[in-house]
Amino acid sequence: NLMTLVAGVDSSTQSCKVVIRDLSTGELVRSGRASHPDGTEVDPEQWWSALKLAIESAGGFADVEAVSIGGQQHGMVALDAAGRVIRKALLWNDTRSAAAADELIDYFGAQYLADQTGSLPVASFTISKVLWLRENEPENAERVAAICLPHDWLSWRLAGYGPVGESRLGPDLGALTTDASDASGTGYFNPRTDEYVEELITFALGHLPVLPRVVSSDSFAYAADSQNAITPAGIGAGCGDNAGAGFGLGGNLGDVVVSIGTSGTVFAVSETPTNDASGTIAGFASATGSFLPLVCTLNAARVLDSFCKLFEVNHDELGQLALQANSGSDGIVLLPYFEGERTPNLPEATASIHGLTLHNNTRSNLARAAVEGMICGLADGLAALIKAGVDCKRVILIGGAAMNPAVQQVAAEIFGVPVAVALEGEYVADGAARQAALALTKNDPDWRIAMIEVATLQKHPEVLENYRKAFESLSFTGQ
Repeated sequence: NLMTLVAGVDSSTQSCKVVIRDLSTGELVRSGRASHPDGTEVDPEQWWSALKLAIESAGGFADVEAVSIGGQQHGMVALDAAGRVIRKALLWNDTRSAAAADELIDYFGAQYLADQTGSLPVASFTISKVLWLRENEPENAERVAAICLPHDWLSWRLAGYGPVGESRLGPDLGALTTDASDASGTGYFNPRTDEYVEELITFALGHLPVLPRVVSSDSFAYAADSQNAITPAGIGAGCGDNAGAGFGLGGNLGDVVVSIGTSGTVFAVSETPTNDASGTIAGFASATGSFLPLVCTLNAARVLDSFCKLFEVNHDELGQLALQANSGSDGIVLLPYFEGERTPNLPEATASIHGLTLHNNTRSNLARAAVEGMICGLADGLAALIKAGVDCKRVILIGGAAMNPAVQQVAAEIFGVPVAVALEGEYVADGAARQAALALTKNDPDWRIAMIEVATLQKHPEVLENYRKAFESLSFTGQ
């Protein structure tokens, strides 16, 4: 009656989380976590310390058969020939590389980049950071022998590689590995062919560095090793965080995941790749060899935070207020571009409220308009995916705000397809654990994912129509 254990890691911006699950049932056996430092640039050694602490707090990996690491996407880890980190890693949320992204688009052309990599580079992408490095720290750029992503570097360290004197196996840069989902966020990888676009990275860096070998999601990147100090387990390919979450949720074809965090993401597991030259859709790869088209919005849960502050209520009370109002907020429409917006691309825009009258100007209508405006912004993202050929049979809501009953009900009214809410969980770490199980058995484990189906009382497409009319009536200055 010995159970087989698999582990999944989520090395996110804020923290490192480890889950250890029973291979056959998916049941959580143990877990652990450790915090990461704040900031938009971080010494990767701090991730490595956090990973070791999180493994220890989860009771260690001595009895674990397979492990896989999911991690924050896009971050640039630059290594020298001795396997040392050259400078702090620039994270996805470091915006100093915005001008470099524009430079790449000007030089290569939007359609060429979309066709070659599935996406247009933005400040968050690795390639933009590499070009920034070459232009601002040329002596560092010249020392770069290899470039990898956070999860690639952690898998390599966990397997026993690293700088001389700090690792058992030493600095073998050729042993670096990645997977297609995370490589697809670099801006120099083609998710259709599963190959790097060498001319792009060579242009950005000035020379061609060692790039991690791309491992398929059902294979081990590093075989089990009884000599390894931290884990004897086989180490899987790993994945980017969105792909990991999609896999952890058991997202199937026809499922679109809407994540309502500080910012919003709308992504789907799809058979067909996208190459959107407008830059609305990033054409990433999934954790299992298909595609993961993704749209990002800036204004999600922060919209609700702002109205909570205004009304001096908490999120539950704001939701209760919203549910007291009619669908459509008696004619009030909020365009929620508090911080500008990424989808649609309106960096200078501000938020605005339309349709106020003496009759409808109530707290409950405004609370409902806040929820509806946020959901309509995400519905724009969904519409972009559907237009690009993504099949949407169901929306799965995740993120803190997804637990709010008003958010659930408004989503069911506006999206127009069945809505399910995933109960709070560590989806990225769970997806990595599932990938470890896949590498171990060559079969995707049949683990049950707890979901609440939201009962749709009535669909209200007119809410989205009114939102779009309000949008069209605006002329954004300077756009």
